[in-house]
Amino acid sequence: MTRIPAHEQPPVTRPHDVEANSVLSVFRVPKEVAGQRVDVFVQSQLRNTSRTRAKLIVQSAARTLDGTPIRPNARVFAHQYIAIWRPPWDEVEVPRHIPVLYADDHLVIVDKPAGIPVHPSARYYRNTVIKMLAEQFPSEHLVLAHRLDRDTSGVLVVARTYAADRAIKAQFEARSRVEKSYQAITWGWPVHDDFHVRLPLERDPLCRMRCAMRVAAPGAGLSASTRVRVLDRRRRGDRPYALVRCDLESGRQHQIRVHLSASGCAIVGDKLYGPDSELHARGSDGTLTDQDMAVLELGRHALHAWRLELDHPVTGRRLEAVAPLPDDMRAFWESLG
Repeated sequence: MTRIPAHEQPPVTRPHDVEANSVLSVFRVPKEVAGQRVDVFVQSQLRNTSRTRAKLIVQSAARTLDGTPIRPNARVFAHQYIAIWRPPWDEVEVPRHIPVLYADDHLVIVDKPAGIPVHPSARYYRNTVIKMLAEQFPSEHLVLAHRLDRDTSGVLVVARTYAADRAIKAQFEARSRVEKSYQAITWGWPVHDDFHVRLPLERDPLCRMRCAMRVAAPGAGLSASTRVRVLDRRRRGDRPYALVRCDLESGRQHQIRVHLSASGCAIVGDKLYGPDSELHARGSDGTLTDQDMAVLELGRHALHAWRLELDHPVTGRRLEAVAPLPDDMRAFWESLG
């Protein structure tokens, strides 16, 4: 990622046709990618962005520092600056209040709704956990202690002081004092009611959106371990579904989703690790069809951060936060009969 932090950005001229409240991102081209098409470079810098969407972004939003438009098929050169002026029009308005499960002077634990990213990005700015919490806790130092995917709901910890931030992140890095449990609805029934998935993970170089993980070859990748327990089994017609609990023993990106998929029980609604990874690209572009939605069955992957336990960063006492299964997952499960 070559995004320039706001306080380090060179002087940029806002074009006259760009709204005053637009979000500015500035990227500096490293010499090793000189000669790439601009849309290819921009796609590489914007996570979860397809080539089609990157091209549209360049056409509508890419400028030089002095405001000159940049064509998608132009070639980047070493140390070039590319300014992306993103208008707020592509953010769908969402409820501005995030449920708080616990709060004191040092941290706040919330129940993150599905569909809301945790921090600002090139695509989301106002409708993020950090921005929305800043409205609930104005003039405070708010830092995410860990992350959840945009479509994953549930328990999320945010530090309110620098000291709490350091102490909480040290616990997450050590893993020994943090317990994280998730609930998920899967397509298919696991063979066993209780089982342990130990499969190393690595970036998937074949994913054209560069956002997927995959199971690595033995001896390669990052170690990853998930304990799975089946809570219930149901059917719709001949198709089996399971409600499972997953306890993390490591914290790799997309760990539960990859481990369940590798076990033959992908998560319902998973566009990336479910029946067709191209669903993820179409979802990012907003081009999912009715047929796609029928395949997915749920508008987001059915994964919920159900429970988290850790030591209080100042007092040391044990804290437990539990977020009940959200309405969309509960309704889907109950619809199975």
